[in-house]
Amino acid sequence: MPVAVVTDSTAYLPPELVRTHQLTVVPLTVVLNGAEGLEGIETFPADATRVLGGRRVSVSTSRPAPEQFARTYRELLDGGADAVLSVHLSAELSGTVEAARLAAAELGDRVEVVDSRSTGMGLGFPVLAAATAAAAGADLPGVRQAALDTVDRTTIYFYVDTLEFLRRGGRINAAEALLGTALSVKPIMHMPDGAIVVRDKVRTASRGVARLVDLAVEAAGDAEVDLGVHHLAAPQRAEQLLEALTERLGDRLHDTYVSEAGAVVAAHAGPGLASVVVHRRP
Repeated sequence: MPVAVVTDSTAYLPPELVRTHQLTVVPLTVVLNGAEGLEGIETFPADATRVLGGRRVSVSTSRPAPEQFARTYRELLDGGADAVLSVHLSAELSGTVEAARLAAAELGDRVEVVDSRSTGMGLGFPVLAAATAAAAGADLPGVRQAALDTVDRTTIYFYVDTLEFLRRGGRINAAEALLGTALSVKPIMHMPDGAIVVRDKVRTASRGVARLVDLAVEAAGDAEVDLGVHHLAAPQRAEQLLEALTERLGDRLHDTYVSEAGAVVAAHAGPGLASVVVHRRP
């Protein structure tokens, strides 16, 4: 493939898509009560869920080192790729984009980095668009533009049972978390410009799922869409989401991807997460 496409482990793409599109996935690191592991290789969602449910909770995540990205890029270029496009989770959430850009700077104009301003399939859809463009023979600017166009057509919403995990990880401010706890509300979040922001507040999990459906349909507008649905230790919520959205969107719904969020998102969102990602087709 003239342009190789690289992403990170927080895209949570089904393994068959990674193989089919010849993607290279660089893992983030998760530390659970002192035990360090690479996401999706050594540390999995169940590991995070178990630790988060215990009395002793110490969880952190870290970006790949720039050297890891540089090594990956060199291997792809030495292996026959003309160029590399590297697409990653929001720079507002992680230093992964920064690490990738530091590595790319060592290799000149043969490597470009794109900030997806999202995570999960909010990252996955731009990655798939880039890989499809690369397979069709697009050059590096064309592959990069395919990813950027998809970023602009992709919207993510997610429900969490509590804001506490996001507060601990510094992904939202303490005042927002305290307000949510004091009022016993269940928050629905979104990511305008890549930062996590409270979009709505509901009183129960069932209302949270129903509101996610309404917001996803609103985001779809009149377009034909693809959907990504994620959960953490809550497969029934993912099923409810997909069933309701399939009914509401009808024949405008094309591809759907359902997966459990990995350990990095688990560490910051906590068990009970339900998320929907809407990709409006061009």
